[in-house]
Amino acid sequence: MGNVRILFPFFSLYILLLMDASIAQMPGFISLDCGGSENFTDEIGLNWSPDNYMLSGKRANISVASETRRQYTTLRYFPADNNKYCYTLNVVSRTRYLIRATFLYGDFNNYKEYPKFDISFGPTHWATIVISDANTIESQELIFLATDPTISICLSNATSGQPFISTLELRQFNGSIYFINYYENQFFLSVLARINFGTESDAPVRYPDDPFDRIWQSDSVKKANYLVDVAPGTEKISTRMPVDVSRDERPPEKVMQTAVVGRNGSLTYRLNLDGFPGFAWAFFYFAEIEDLGPSDTRKFRLVLPGNPDLSKAVINIQENAPGKYRQYEPGYYNISLPFVFSFRFGKTSDSTMGPLLNAMEINKYLRKGDGSADVPTLAALTAAYSSAEWAQEGGDPCLPAPWSWVECSSDPQPSIVSIKLSGKNLSGPIPVEFTKLSGLVELWLDSNSLSGPIPDFSGCPNLKTIHLEDNHLNGNLPSSLADLRNLRELYVQNNLLSGKVPSGLLNKDVVLNYTGNTDLRKEGNGGKHRNIIIGLTVGATVLLVAAVTFCILMPKGKKTPSKRGKFLRGLASQKLVSTLGDTAAEAAPCFTLSEIEDATNNFEREIGSGGFGVVYYGRLKDGKEIAVKILANDSSQGQREFSNEVSLLSRIHHRNLVEFLGYCQEDGKSILVYEFMHNGTLKEHLCGPLTHGQGINWIKRLEIAEDAAKGIEYLHRGCVPRIIHRDLKTRNILLDKDMRAKVSDFGLSKLADDGATHVSSAVKGTFGYLDPEYYMLQRLTDKSDVYSFGVILLELISGQEPISNESSGMYCRHIVEWAKMHIESGDIEGFIDRRLHEYDIQSMRKIAEKALMCVQPRGSMRPSISEVIKEIQDAITIEKGAETVGEGSSDEISRHSVHSSLNLGSLDFDASEHYSSIDDSIAIDS
Repeated sequence: MGNVRILFPFFSLYILLLMDASIAQMPGFISLDCGGSENFTDEIGLNWSPDNYMLSGKRANISVASETRRQYTTLRYFPADNNKYCYTLNVVSRTRYLIRATFLYGDFNNYKEYPKFDISFGPTHWATIVISDANTIESQELIFLATDPTISICLSNATSGQPFISTLELRQFNGSIYFINYYENQFFLSVLARINFGTESDAPVRYPDDPFDRIWQSDSVKKANYLVDVAPGTEKISTRMPVDVSRDERPPEKVMQTAVVGRNGSLTYRLNLDGFPGFAWAFFYFAEIEDLGPSDTRKFRLVLPGNPDLSKAVINIQENAPGKYRQYEPGYYNISLPFVFSFRFGKTSDSTMGPLLNAMEINKYLRKGDGSADVPTLAALTAAYSSAEWAQEGGDPCLPAPWSWVECSSDPQPSIVSIKLSGKNLSGPIPVEFTKLSGLVELWLDSNSLSGPIPDFSGCPNLKTIHLEDNHLNGNLPSSLADLRNLRELYVQNNLLSGKVPSGLLNKDVVLNYTGNTDLRKEGNGGKHRNIIIGLTVGATVLLVAAVTFCILMPKGKKTPSKRGKFLRGLASQKLVSTLGDTAAEAAPCFTLSEIEDATNNFEREIGSGGFGVVYYGRLKDGKEIAVKILANDSSQGQREFSNEVSLLSRIHHRNLVEFLGYCQEDGKSILVYEFMHNGTLKEHLCGPLTHGQGINWIKRLEIAEDAAKGIEYLHRGCVPRIIHRDLKTRNILLDKDMRAKVSDFGLSKLADDGATHVSSAVKGTFGYLDPEYYMLQRLTDKSDVYSFGVILLELISGQEPISNESSGMYCRHIVEWAKMHIESGDIEGFIDRRLHEYDIQSMRKIAEKALMCVQPRGSMRPSISEVIKEIQDAITIEKGAETVGEGSSDEISRHSVHSSLNLGSLDFDASEHYSSIDDSIAIDS
């Protein structure tokens, strides 16, 4: 039956029916205090309800000094497993809403690990929640048109830590500016920026000033890469006069009463847009709130780098919103925007006043997931069993993670391939819905109280396994079961079946067990082919014992050639066995010294050397090229490192780790054998003999970084227990003949106990790459590897070594401090390798900023290696400039591009869709 998983119930939250209508602010307002215990009204007049209906997960109390709002003193968290945990909310179909989820970590699990997990809207992946600060609220907002009476918000797929949620809020709109015409059935709007310009306060504007409780962030908020590169002469202005905002859905009056003006003729800003490049819905909001003279005019143009056509349109507030204090909102229903969004408003030559800006909104198009193919069928089934825990799991049965009793195909629109409801107290007839699942391969309904006849399963042509044993089923065994061409196992024992076993079943190549049915007997002689009829429980037991015995005795992996039959020789081998343990040693192929000598032609060609010893080139008799490393250090420390590397490399396999082929320990020599990497080390290509005066280009450097990071991610996330490399550096990143990167040298690596926050360890590593927190506290974590990798990223950008001397030779410069000096001051070009000539500055800045996050002094402030991979992949996408952008369909969006302003016109832009590559899933040998 596969792995048994604990079933966690997921209970629907029909909040609207339970709320007191007398205290609801507006129809469709739900404010859910996750982990809370009672109703309350907050300081701005919003009514909050606890999520007591959510019986899965656990409540936790938190305390954050900077956050006093009651809804942020509790949270609900869930196991870091493969299940999903869903909230279901009632909505009104064909009505537009905003859904907002917030997350305040607050040290609820004592800093074991900052969480990273996914949040989904039904089958649609909404966002990945990455917590990097325990005291900062992470927020996600989505605007959608309801098409069903309920929606599901699900947390799932924890990469690290545990999924959790602080609040869940639903806000209903009236009509709304957020109508997106042709795209509404295919896309949601994911809110990226909603900015109130000109306010002196850091506090956002929201309910009750905004009747729909949208949150308008102040442009005064200070955070990384948020509204920087402000032009000189930018001034904040405000008014107390009423501003005509036309309709409720426009920015509220309080937002439009403040603005910024460019006294020197320009307004410039830059901000990062998470999840871009992509297609966006973008609007700017203007209202003239200054007293202009009779001859004064305010006309300006929007300039976006890379979109010169936009500068042709003139923005004239007075012309489009005659008189003072009236709103004008030019914008784009369809525009392609980059990750680093820089924009400028510049006054025209015939304007006497500089540009003005009150507010701005940017929403990303998020393509709706199709959902699994069997949603209607499973919905009918779970509705019939609504009181059962197994039927109360929310969301799509397959996406983003399957229900605990379901397995799904890997198709873009998955179908159900396995139903496992053994022992779930099912009663009555077998639900007819099971017979409608055309992709079903396995059906497990054993050990229940099902009654009635076995239905016709001809609608499930792919069925291979049917388990109906230990129920109360009656009637005949249907002859239609013999028509299932793929059927291989049929278990119907211990029921009340009667009649004769159809000859078609007896003549099939199928395992059939019908014992325990007193009135069911075999028809005729039957059984001409290779069917196995299990008539006795003893027979099943014997088969099971035989199968288990075979699995235990069957050799695993490739057989070791007979000429390597002697496992180890001499005293050195005994030391190795005692260090590694028999299991680890036997998993590593053992070469004889004579084999090594033959392969290397008596160690003829030296290809590398270092403190570890010397590396020689060799070729095995089958033609495979190898690198043979002879360890020079015969001390106990050297032997420990040798044993450590053999032990680790014998059990880890990944395309981005150098392949370990075996070892030899004879005549006092300790030898490791690896695959040969034709293009040497990354260090040699950056600042060594393989630079050829030019070095590798930027996109190749990004691809090398991605390869290496995937190898590290496998160590951190794919190994049990986790492995911390502890000596990452450009010398330990090797390149094969196709310039694909692989991580090498595991002599200093450490196993990490998954239940521990760190490994207490004497400091080992290479100066320049060494994590300062690890050096000071001797507390090793996987974030120590992230620090080292951040240094490698800085090397890839600059082409410089981690530690170097200035031209005077008197000052020792560390690459981290040098990078911070350039990047944080905005002079990234001064840090870039002068040999690099073709690159997109957006991708360069993206990697530089992520590298600086990797080398933060505290490990808890650094991203995981998985987050780094995502940034590298985004940078590669920027460089390659694929044909479509984002998660939307460029053809579908651009075909219907419209615009809200006659002044700016209808514009259409080509773009490229960004796809995150999926790494191969490779299991550890145990």
